[in-house]
Amino acid sequence: MTMKQKFDYIVVGAGSAGCALANRLSENPSNSVLLLEAGRKDNHPLIKMPLGLIWMTKARNYSWNYTTTAQDGLNGAKIRAPRGKVMGGSSAVNGMIYIRGHRADYDGWAEAGCTGWDYASVLPYFKRAENNQRRGIDTEIHGTDGPLFVSDQRSSNATDHDFVEAAAQLQYRACPDFNTPEPEGMGIYQVTQKDGQRHSASHAYIAPVRARANLTVVTQADVRNVVIEEGRATGVNYTDAGGKSCLAEAGNEIILSSGAIGSPHLLMRSGLGPAAQLKAAGIDVVLDVPGIGQNLQDHVDIMVINKTRSMTPVGLSVQAVPRLIGDGLNWIFRKRGALSSNMVEAGGFIRSQPSEPQPDLQMHFIPGLKSHRGRMVEYGHGVSLHTCLLRPKSRGSVTLDAQTGAPQIDLGLLTDQDDVARLIRGVRIARQMLAQPPLAQHGLTEVIPGDAAQDDSALESFVRTHARTVYHPVGTCRMGSDGASVVDPRLKVRGVEGLRVADASIMPNIVSGNTNAPAIMIGEKAADLILKDAR
Repeated sequence: MTMKQKFDYIVVGAGSAGCALANRLSENPSNSVLLLEAGRKDNHPLIKMPLGLIWMTKARNYSWNYTTTAQDGLNGAKIRAPRGKVMGGSSAVNGMIYIRGHRADYDGWAEAGCTGWDYASVLPYFKRAENNQRRGIDTEIHGTDGPLFVSDQRSSNATDHDFVEAAAQLQYRACPDFNTPEPEGMGIYQVTQKDGQRHSASHAYIAPVRARANLTVVTQADVRNVVIEEGRATGVNYTDAGGKSCLAEAGNEIILSSGAIGSPHLLMRSGLGPAAQLKAAGIDVVLDVPGIGQNLQDHVDIMVINKTRSMTPVGLSVQAVPRLIGDGLNWIFRKRGALSSNMVEAGGFIRSQPSEPQPDLQMHFIPGLKSHRGRMVEYGHGVSLHTCLLRPKSRGSVTLDAQTGAPQIDLGLLTDQDDVARLIRGVRIARQMLAQPPLAQHGLTEVIPGDAAQDDSALESFVRTHARTVYHPVGTCRMGSDGASVVDPRLKVRGVEGLRVADASIMPNIVSGNTNAPAIMIGEKAADLILKDAR
């Protein structure tokens, strides 16, 4: 027997956008809100511990642990594409870097037909979300009383500052605030932490209001499909943690906030999507929407890894176990030390060549020896420097496996040669940074690419062998004003009443930086759009 419930609003997915959305919709006690999350509660101690991200991204019970299809641009490799499966979604397992992107990203959205999504229009939502803890922060562009805590890192490694100085010797300027309208330069990242602990979207938006009588949160809810009757979304079918079938009906609207993989997958399971795919998977076609699952974009990244002659500069190392015991006590009692690290502590935004109109690369510096062999840790000491391509031209897709109905994820990485050329330039710049005296003093020996990889051909081979995603998928339910877009600028799914999408999947083009803060902004703005339309 199916249990039935009725709410004004149903939000599917308690990730970065979904948590913000559920909080704002339930601020009015007359609105009943149901928040459904496929994952568990976010009470695992390694979620709160920032360095716990090393383990949590691979934890079977807290990550979807997706694997892509064979990537043509990566010599046929199938690669990991983890997404958070827990309250807070990927904000509960990510690197906590707080980045909004570049002004031109949002102005570009508006110019492409996404009215109301220009930088000036989205800035108030970034500010409304943010509770920045830095003294003297510019309140013209930052918020200081929002639910999401943003902090300077408590125990950044000394080598981070060596990295910033090394970049300065190459004339890359210092950037003390990466969330100005046009960020450029190197510095130490701010993070979504509160008192040395991770501050996920769930901690920020749901935990403080969990007692609201009009907010119902259900974890381990496996949503099977959206019910669509006579062109209107009326409810969702899901199975609860005990395996019981449930039908939740929505009096006003249903909002999908399941991310760039989950939202298009759920739409397709509900009969919306490319008709041929749906028929092949045995799903009745409600509406043929070819754009659902297309336009998948992700940041592609390549590392230069160096060993050091000693552990002096290193924050993370197998051989640092005795010190980590002390750091463990430091974190438990003071919330400081290595365990408060987000691992990718320093970095910044640069241009791969002077002619670029704005930065097209992002650097992430790790004061530790990152594995290039898929291991959780490597034995030894070192430093690792990521180069991430900010606005890739390559495109992928999320499609349905006709046999299992599971999502097939093709990130399409490096299918455009221009992406490869930019990453090669980035590798050369990373090597130059690592060769500067502030870092060279630590006695660096390059592990990869290695001394033999010098010309463009060798570096292209290296890039195509070792490049990976940094887990920022977006774009699969593209927003726009054209008929081929999946949602309109008010995030309404075209052709269906009472159904919206509000998460990173609506981005027409990926932002120039980490995607957690923009996803939260989308949730904040979506709430206003929904509430205004309900008046």
